[in-house]
Amino acid sequence: MYAGDVTLPRVVVLGAKGFVASRLIRLLGRHGVPCRPVGRAEVDLSKPPAAEKLRRIIQPDDAMVVAAGLTPERGRDRATFRKNVAMIDSVCGALESAPCAHVVYISSASVYHARCEKIDESSCCESDDPYGLAHIVREKLLAGACRSARVGLAIVRPSAIYGAGDTHNSYGPNRFLRTALREGRITLFGEGEEERDHIYIDDVANLIRLTLLGRRCGVMNAAHGEALTFQGAALGIQKAVGGGVALVTEPRRVPIRHQRFYTAALRQAFPEFRPTPFETGVLKSIGELMEGAP
Repeated sequence: MYAGDVTLPRVVVLGAKGFVASRLIRLLGRHGVPCRPVGRAEVDLSKPPAAEKLRRIIQPDDAMVVAAGLTPERGRDRATFRKNVAMIDSVCGALESAPCAHVVYISSASVYHARCEKIDESSCCESDDPYGLAHIVREKLLAGACRSARVGLAIVRPSAIYGAGDTHNSYGPNRFLRTALREGRITLFGEGEEERDHIYIDDVANLIRLTLLGRRCGVMNAAHGEALTFQGAALGIQKAVGGGVALVTEPRRVPIRHQRFYTAALRQAFPEFRPTPFETGVLKSIGELMEGAP
């Protein structure tokens, strides 16, 4: 057990089988933190009985991490949007009569407007994408519920997360890793010039743990802080795999758009935090994928 972690209460984790939640549960276990995972099989947050089921689980001293949601590969249509909003509405309903001590909501950098290239916590939150819009609505609904219930709320907005176990398989390191290992190739759109912030999954889990430990509230981006082009990411993965991986290109489908994160707020909140270098995170991810991690 680590010094300081004994002060953490039980942590209820919603979306227990998800990419972020499963890593967080594993990390909390290593630190001796009592954890109560809640998955869809036990409580389907998109259905009306969910609020009452959550009320029976939540205890006054609990911290609750809300990592449940339908990710983009499940759809970007109105039906998915409605389900995502319904899920957070169930959480809000539970908090009305069964408030806990602290809530940490895992949002997304997709809340930021597409025109924002230099991003911090004060950047414009506006989106035409139903997935990003759902997170904006979820943040606002949960903020209102926590204010009414007098519960402290932290909103964590991760940049692009990579690592074994990702389910999105979106363009970037996660897809590059899979195709490099399975097909011996990485496909770039154009020359892969776009700059993005890529953060390793274990870093995100650790930032959530630190947020819980400090009972911190407010908005914080979970980002590496150093932008990397898709080409740079592909070359790093090609090198880490050890050869035999071809880089191929396809015509660009969307205009070039860079996205860089300023992490002053993160550094101020957690001066001891050091993000995992991309090369190290890639090697760890390859090792897990080769061992059969989902």
